[in-house]
Amino acid sequence: MARPHRKKPRGRDISGWLIVDKPKGLGSTEVVNMVKRAFDAQKAGHGGTLDPLATGLLPIAFGAATKTVPYVMDGTKVYRFTLRFGEARDTDDADGQVIGTSPLRPTDEAIRAALPAFRGDIMQVPPAFSAIKVGGERAYDLAREGQAVALEPRPARVDRFELMARPDADHAEFEVQSGKGVYMRSLARDLARALGTVGHIAALRRLRVGPFHESHAVPLDKIVGTGDTPPPSLDLLLPVSTALADIPALAVTEAEAARLGFGQAISLVEFMGRVPSAADPDRGLVRAMAGERFIGLCRLEEGLLRPERLMARA
Repeated sequence: MARPHRKKPRGRDISGWLIVDKPKGLGSTEVVNMVKRAFDAQKAGHGGTLDPLATGLLPIAFGAATKTVPYVMDGTKVYRFTLRFGEARDTDDADGQVIGTSPLRPTDEAIRAALPAFRGDIMQVPPAFSAIKVGGERAYDLAREGQAVALEPRPARVDRFELMARPDADHAEFEVQSGKGVYMRSLARDLARALGTVGHIAALRRLRVGPFHESHAVPLDKIVGTGDTPPPSLDLLLPVSTALADIPALAVTEAEAARLGFGQAISLVEFMGRVPSAADPDRGLVRAMAGERFIGLCRLEEGLLRPERLMARA
């Protein structure tokens, strides 16, 4: 019986990370599609959604880099946002409709006194206009239809939340360092409420995503030209392994890499003296490297090195 003919994927088979400095007014998926077309790439995805209102780092993965997206999304994020006091909005940002007002404007001292309650492990109610599913529907779809959306509080980790500037009585600028899944819009909304007023995010910029910083960012207009311009240079891409720079590296031989490639777990006895001290021996991740070549991610478990997420060898 003849095998069915497999259609060849369209576009170039390229792999790596592109860190886009996303402009205001575009959604994350829209930017991914624009960049994918510009590079004529077969496969692309992003490492963490930014709202249309937001600017800043949007990591885009091509090809094999898409396998490392979950690890980037789990990484530390740093944001700077401006909180506008006195107006509550249905989206908790400046793109929404005003649903409440307050004449109260907190002092700098009151703001600083309120911030510790929002640091560490906290519970946070996501914005009604978010991608969380409620009964199989996206919350933002229900909210746009005018339905009341009741979302449950969920755990969030905020490592740093600082008042950076106070341009005027109506506005305050903050910088936040957080873990995965923390909503800046909820932080702004809840801080304003804790101060006895209401508020929303007027401006938001992401400064860091995991190992990616502003120094890596490329303006979108440098990537996306007119229809008759050649594809942008592949020199703009960072290696796949850059996304995993925070994960300890473990040197493996080509023979060990081949065994891992076949899905074999290898006794850690064979890696005596090579396991990095920074690696957690209890289910910790390591980056398997054969020289400069990234093999994939492996987990230390029960005295074994188990392959978890391997890269296809070119």
